[in-house]
Amino acid sequence: MKKSYRIGLDIGGTKCAASLGEISGGEIRVLARMETPTLPSPEETLKNLAEFIRKIKAEKNVKYAGISCGGPLDSRTGVIVSPPNLRGGWHGFAIVSYVKEAFGLEASLQNDANACAVAEWKFGAGRGTKNMVFFTFGTGLGAGLILDGKLYAGTNDNAGETGHIRLAKDGPVGYNKVGSFEGFCSGGGIAQLAVLMAKRCKQTPACIEAMGGYDKVTTKALSQAAFSGDKFAKKVFRKSGEMLGKGLSIMIDVLNPEKIVLGGVFMRSGELLIPAMQKQIAKEALLESARVCEIVPAQLSENIGDIAALAIADGK
Repeated sequence: MKKSYRIGLDIGGTKCAASLGEISGGEIRVLARMETPTLPSPEETLKNLAEFIRKIKAEKNVKYAGISCGGPLDSRTGVIVSPPNLRGGWHGFAIVSYVKEAFGLEASLQNDANACAVAEWKFGAGRGTKNMVFFTFGTGLGAGLILDGKLYAGTNDNAGETGHIRLAKDGPVGYNKVGSFEGFCSGGGIAQLAVLMAKRCKQTPACIEAMGGYDKVTTKALSQAAFSGDKFAKKVFRKSGEMLGKGLSIMIDVLNPEKIVLGGVFMRSGELLIPAMQKQIAKEALLESARVCEIVPAQLSENIGDIAALAIADGK
């Protein structure tokens, strides 16, 4: 069975990781990995990974590298523009040119949501599809679009910024917009939603008090409370699921995908969201479009950042 090898660079706000991946028989494995703290200087950060990258490149005769990073960025020119989670010299850094010159690798750059979409499409829950939408549903809500069998990034890499869609005139804030899709359907947003709903109650809900008050509310703790049967926590997830259904209905009507893949919170707490989500999709989406669209949790939970970078390494 033919094997191919790729190098991945996952650029994060606190750490950066380099990995060696093996692709064989439609499967991908991370064979080696190293990470280092993200410094204000991208050159210094990458120098800390240089010995490892050169070693694994020589061992497997690797030619391609994939780079996954939060946006905004310019995938066509290979430049990191101004991600809010990076500081210092990363803004405006031509990382593709740097990797090519420093390591002799042909490199491809994509924002992390797009890279994860490609990973799920090639190796995860979206395998075999031509039209797929991937949602991060983590700290924020971003999407990666696979349309007609290829990644669609838009005119200037801003396609898939679904978190910015306003779903209601009031509600939690996400993507600097009140009532946004991200506000209702993200880790940070669900915690905000719980606080807003709790403040409308005559008495502070028991699960909020158990967390230590409004300032201590987390989506993880809410999920645990909901799975333990707490009525208020279940109500919060029901509201988030309702808004998730409304947001997904827009995507179903506009893009007519065959599969929607949801990561993050949906992977861990999907059963709390699905009933209200499905009810809204049945109410809001075009019947024929909804009928052909399967909604599933993401599969690549382990090392998703590494696999995402590796998945885009050949630029295809």
